[in-house]
Amino acid sequence: MLDYRHLINMTDKNGMLQFSKKSTPDPYSGYTLDDNARALIVALEMENGYLLARHYADFLCACQQGNSWSNFMLDGHFSHQFDSEDSFGRAIMACCLGTDSVYADIRSLCGQMLQRNLPQTSNFKSPRAIAYVLTGLCHTRPALYNNLYEIILRLGSFLINLYHNYHDNKWFWFENSLTYCNGILPQSMFCLYRLTGDKKTLNIANNTMGFLCDTLFARGYLNIIGNEGWYQKGSSPARFDQQPVDAASTAFACLEAYNATGKIEYLEKANASYQWYHGRNIHGLSLYDKNSGGCFDALTANGVNLNQGAESILSLLLTEQYVAHNLNELNQASG
Repeated sequence: MLDYRHLINMTDKNGMLQFSKKSTPDPYSGYTLDDNARALIVALEMENGYLLARHYADFLCACQQGNSWSNFMLDGHFSHQFDSEDSFGRAIMACCLGTDSVYADIRSLCGQMLQRNLPQTSNFKSPRAIAYVLTGLCHTRPALYNNLYEIILRLGSFLINLYHNYHDNKWFWFENSLTYCNGILPQSMFCLYRLTGDKKTLNIANNTMGFLCDTLFARGYLNIIGNEGWYQKGSSPARFDQQPVDAASTAFACLEAYNATGKIEYLEKANASYQWYHGRNIHGLSLYDKNSGGCFDALTANGVNLNQGAESILSLLLTEQYVAHNLNELNQASG
């Protein structure tokens, strides 16, 4: 049984709050588009999650300010101060998944937001934003939107060209650094391959996923790249701080790789990514707080960051939801 206590505690009449002080929600931290987009995805997978899903979808709809989304709201006022292509990409991915909801009103609302905001993606330059959109669109029914397949191919070509520009015989990646949420990039390539069947796309997906896994699982468990310097080409990966969102990103990429290739080692790595939250990590410490149902914000050099913000608990819940679907298959293969 998944623990949704902290998710519910962090949600009020506006949406899901951004931060908490330890396990106490911080009403002065405001609300973000990308947190509520991820919350929508969680709620869509919950049993009896309709009211929460509708709540988060309504927040996304309210974030549409002018010709774009706003990524931040505080005291009833929306601000573009913290806008980013990545947040818009996550919102579009959530809307894509929402168009397959069992709830007709949520399907309709997400479809409307997708129609309104999809044209913005033609100007995206962020690799992760493009990968979020690409992943979402690959899980959307093509008949719903005009030229959807062409949009998917255009976004895929952008990432494929990045790979050709940056990779060499030792560095199989889309940029000269590995930073946050790296898994979404090879994940999007596996999604594209599953849609098109293109072997060159599969080759890029395999190369980049292998490179990422070699980096992250070199110690036999997930060792996330730290945000204090990241991993720059020609250097070594930073050890801290390790963010929960990166464990989720790795798990999703491994699951997509497994679904595309059938290789059981990807399913094992997805499970190892989930176990990162429960102590299979560099410190041997659990990030799940059984008292609150929350997730600590980071592994630091000295232990854990005791705050329990939205991004952290959403990352844990998403990982639990999606890994749980595949655990029976993993257990059968291991047995």
